[in-house]
Amino acid sequence: MRLELAWGYVRRWYLKTFRSGYVAKMAALRKGDRNVCPFEVLDPRDIKFYRNQGGYFWEPQDDPFTWRDRLGFARAGLTELWLLSGTFFVVAAFLEAGLAVFDGPAEAGAADVSRQIAVWGVHLLALGALVCGMLIVWFFRNPRRIIPQEPGLVVSPADGKVVHIEELEYDEFVGGPAVVIGIFLSIFNVHINRVPVAARVIGIRYRKGKFLNALRPESARENEQLALRIESTVAPHRRMVVRQITGAIARRIVCWAKPGDELATGEQFGMIKLGSRTELVLPREPGLQIVTRLGEKVNAGSSLLARYENANG
Repeated sequence: MRLELAWGYVRRWYLKTFRSGYVAKMAALRKGDRNVCPFEVLDPRDIKFYRNQGGYFWEPQDDPFTWRDRLGFARAGLTELWLLSGTFFVVAAFLEAGLAVFDGPAEAGAADVSRQIAVWGVHLLALGALVCGMLIVWFFRNPRRIIPQEPGLVVSPADGKVVHIEELEYDEFVGGPAVVIGIFLSIFNVHINRVPVAARVIGIRYRKGKFLNALRPESARENEQLALRIESTVAPHRRMVVRQITGAIARRIVCWAKPGDELATGEQFGMIKLGSRTELVLPREPGLQIVTRLGEKVNAGSSLLARYENANG
C-alpha cells in the first residue's frame, strides 16, 4: 500500500506535467463534491483506497481503467499480483540463469557430489520461488460466478468452508433474533467478498483488533474487522451484516462499498488479503431455512446459505 501511494505521487506529477489534456478531461468527468483523499485526485486510480468514504468518483463508463475488471483477477489486488508474484518469478529465473552461466565441467569424486547437491539445492530454491509466485496468482483470481436470482435466496458472501452456525437471541442491527454463519477462507480460496442479497448499504463499522488464526471462534470477537451493514432492497427489507475479519496471515481488509450504494445479489464489494474469515448475520424468523451445513465448501455469490420461504425477499 505504501508503495502504491508513493508511486501515486510520481504518477500525478507525470500526468500534470506531460498530460494536461487528460487531467482536464478527467476533471470534467469527475463526480462528487469533495476530496476525501489526503492528496490531489486526478483519475480513478487515486481513490482506490478511499472509495468507501464517499467524495469524488467516476461513473463506470467514464473510468478508463474498467478493463482491469475483465482480467480475471481482483482489481484491488493487481499491484500485489504483479509486484509479489513478479518478484518470485524473477528470483526463480535469476537462480536458473545463474546455474546456466556458472555450470562448468563435472569434477571427480567428492567434489562432484558436493557440486551436484548444491545444484539441486538451487533448483529447489528456484522451484519454491516459482510455486510461491503461482500461489499468489491463484490467490488473486476472480472467477465468474452464476448468481441465483430467485426471491428469498441468501447467497454466500465468501468462498471457503462453513465453520460456524449459531442462533442469537438478539442482534442490535438486525433488531431481533438472528443467525450467524461463519466461513473460513484459506489462502487457496478466492478472497473477493460479495453481498448475499440485493441490498442498500446502510453503514460501515471498522474495528481494530488482534490477528488470531481465523479458524478459532474467538477470532470473530477479537480480530480486526469491518462490518458492512445492509438492508434488502426488496420487501420486507431485511437487515443483514457481512463481517470481513482478518486472520493470522491476512492483515488487510478492502471494502469499496459506501453508505447509500445499491448492490445487486452477488455483487462484489471488497476482499480480504491472504487468509481470513467472513461472517453473515441474518434475521431469524418463521420461514427461514438454513440450507448450508458445517463443513460445507461454498462459493461467494453462487452457493446458497439460506432461504426465506414465506416472504417476497
